[in-house]
Amino acid sequence: MKLLFISLGCDKNLVDSEVMLGLLNQAGYTITDKEEEAEVIVVNTCSFIQDAKEESIHTLLEMGQLKKHGKCKALIAAGCLAQRYHMEMKEEIPEVDGIVGTASYDAIVSVVEAALQKERKEVLEPIDRLPKRIPERLLTTGGWYAYLKIAEGCNKHCTYCIIPKIRGNYRSVLMEDILLQAKELAQQGVKELILVAQETTVYGQDCYGKKMLPVLLKELAKIAGIVWIRLLYCYPEEITEELITVIKTEKKICHYLDIPIQHASDAVLKRMGRQTNQKQLIEIIEKLRQEIPDIVLRTTLITGFPGETQKQHEEVMEFVDRMEFERLGVFPYSAEEDTAAALLPDQIEEEVKEAWRDEIMELQQEIAFEQAQDKIGKQLTVLVEGKLVEENAYIGRSYMDAPNVDGYVFINTDRELISGDFVQVHITGAVEYDLIGEIEDEFAK
Repeated sequence: MKLLFISLGCDKNLVDSEVMLGLLNQAGYTITDKEEEAEVIVVNTCSFIQDAKEESIHTLLEMGQLKKHGKCKALIAAGCLAQRYHMEMKEEIPEVDGIVGTASYDAIVSVVEAALQKERKEVLEPIDRLPKRIPERLLTTGGWYAYLKIAEGCNKHCTYCIIPKIRGNYRSVLMEDILLQAKELAQQGVKELILVAQETTVYGQDCYGKKMLPVLLKELAKIAGIVWIRLLYCYPEEITEELITVIKTEKKICHYLDIPIQHASDAVLKRMGRQTNQKQLIEIIEKLRQEIPDIVLRTTLITGFPGETQKQHEEVMEFVDRMEFERLGVFPYSAEEDTAAALLPDQIEEEVKEAWRDEIMELQQEIAFEQAQDKIGKQLTVLVEGKLVEENAYIGRSYMDAPNVDGYVFINTDRELISGDFVQVHITGAVEYDLIGEIEDEFAK
């Protein structure tokens, strides 16, 4: 039977989707990307913020129409929205024939098969369950890079975040399972491993009694075929000297760190339940740049948190201007039910949240433009990701750019390049967040 799989939300959700795809493929289902052909549709949903919930609901309703007017015989909802609102889904989206919770993705085949037999099956294991390692994973990223999820859940309980209630407490994947999965990915041709979790920096503390990310990174760096290892979601207060040393000395680890800070005002950070203040953030950032001068730092900020004042917003602007982050994302605060922040007084109007976001992003655009101009004349190693149709140009990424969130390097060349290859590129120009260049030896001519 032909199966359409739609994965929404974050890259951690994408890993679950790829595991489910692998299981379904092993069970004999043929994967299609054409809605009109699909006999089975699985939607791996997200419910992190309101926009994500709305996208998930809209997608389920849209796919539900294919049951009425298309070939679809079974519609399955998986992931965060399904976990969080499974009771409401029965009444409000009756088109859904089965549900798979966040800790139950290994049950996808049985839920699909039950739905095809007109049996509505829900598998909602306790959210603190950690499914066993599943080797049948079908990559959707092109084959040269892959996300490697090293832990589930979170113990931080930031006041704005619903993740611990739908993904459970922090639980690390055993190191031997991670290394086995990484070796399998390398054998499939993966050259870049991107480590993800709700928080990567405390990996191992729950099962080994101490932070084991530095040890894990050293072991991953030994795997043949892996060229780049990229770290995402490193909470600033958990970054240790040992971790900095490993990033600095292990050649395969990209000098790139994603450190979500969310705000820069001490008062707002305290209300958010964050574990750092502005002074500590500055110390951590300056330490990283001192030890690893070419490091690229990415962060995220939230605007319009309950009680935030114009003065506190200006404090963030000053902080961004001073820190000059190489990569920055900004999101208006979203009040999520069942979170402590949603009950706080002095909720901010949407127009104000969005205006503050736009102000920060306008400032960041100026910073990014200046930094991109500084790259002109330099040489970068670039991972080729595809060709621009009808142009003698290719698109790729340098160590400075994570997939789907950062910029690209556009390579002008008459040479035929292969996706997944690394090439040396001389940077000749910059446009907003992207760089333009030529193959190094062609430029030399």
